[in-house]
Amino acid sequence: MTLPAHVPAPRALPALDGASLDGRLYTRVTGLAGRSPGWLDVMAAHWSAYGLGLFAVLMLAAWWRARPGSAPRIAMALAAPAVVVLAYAANALIKALVREERPCRTLHTVTLEVCPGPDDWSFPSNHAAIAAAAAAALWLVDRGLGVIAALAALLMALSRVWVGAHYPHDVVLGLAVGAAVGWCLTASARRGAPLVERARASRLRPLVAPR
Repeated sequence: MTLPAHVPAPRALPALDGASLDGRLYTRVTGLAGRSPGWLDVMAAHWSAYGLGLFAVLMLAAWWRARPGSAPRIAMALAAPAVVVLAYAANALIKALVREERPCRTLHTVTLEVCPGPDDWSFPSNHAAIAAAAAAALWLVDRGLGVIAALAALLMALSRVWVGAHYPHDVVLGLAVGAAVGWCLTASARRGAPLVERARASRLRPLVAPR
């Protein structure tokens, strides 16, 4: 549908110029990656591509370990996957509004990862947001698993710069968005404790309590 001539079209936000923020740091990191031993680059590339699977395993372990515990803790454990999805959605919305070009396209550097195509925006990092949201949720549910997840989230953020997919500020804000959304929503999930108590008295008991 075409807007009438007297109605101005909505204006998008101006695209972020990431290279002016920390482009030099980005090229230093990718340059270091290019000079590093092959085994290190292979490990970083595999972690960058597949490392998010670890957070799924940790959330499953947190649910299993939470079952003998209190109803609020179980409610938070069950909510963790949904929390991560919502954190991803929030991060993707920011990404669509800011429209920062990928550094590998702007700076034309040699990177370990194939440069994504146009309109695959860079800021903030979805990988970092997902990892941080999972880490925040796990921290509230199971502190031991939360420590592992927090370290893994930092490694995920570093790997995304190392392989050339993101600027440093992309992963920093991704971590911040994921952690903020993950913490707030997981803490709110405690309110689901009455539902957990009802489930313990139903056929769903195996999901919320040991046999």
